[in-house]
Amino acid sequence: MSDSVDARIEVTQGDITQLEVDAIVNAANKQLAGGGGVDGAIHRAAGPELKDACRKIGGCAPGQAVVTPGFKLPAKHIVHTVGPVWSGGTAGEDETLAQAYRSSLKRAAEHDARTVAFPAISTGAYGFPLERATQIAVDTVRSVLGEMEQPEKVIFCCFDAETKGAYAQALERN
Repeated sequence: MSDSVDARIEVTQGDITQLEVDAIVNAANKQLAGGGGVDGAIHRAAGPELKDACRKIGGCAPGQAVVTPGFKLPAKHIVHTVGPVWSGGTAGEDETLAQAYRSSLKRAAEHDARTVAFPAISTGAYGFPLERATQIAVDTVRSVLGEMEQPEKVIFCCFDAETKGAYAQALERN
């Protein structure tokens, strides 16, 4: 992949709810109801208006994405996407995860997001193997950025050092 695409990708460790970006991606559940992990943290940080906005949307299918305002977050928008629950790798999980990243980037671009931050979708409670998920994330983002001018910057915001290391390794592979 071209160096210009990789120059648009960054890996950081921290709290995604604190990032000053145009859009953050939420690893949501199908009901958009808030939950544990990054989903719960985003809902808590954004405030009760987020729950109301999500209730009005009604839900989101795995691999798809919807957008709400960021409310009390520094981010202007929240792109909610539903990743796959890991079922051993034989139920289309890889493609659903890739589609979640593609859909999220498309929705972010539709809202003129120049900077977008992703968590490690499906690697927590949904049980997707970390190394496999991060490689799919990096490969998909590289592919999409090769076709689109926006977003200008994609940040993989990692909760811990292990996840950050997995993204760094995925970026080293071509």
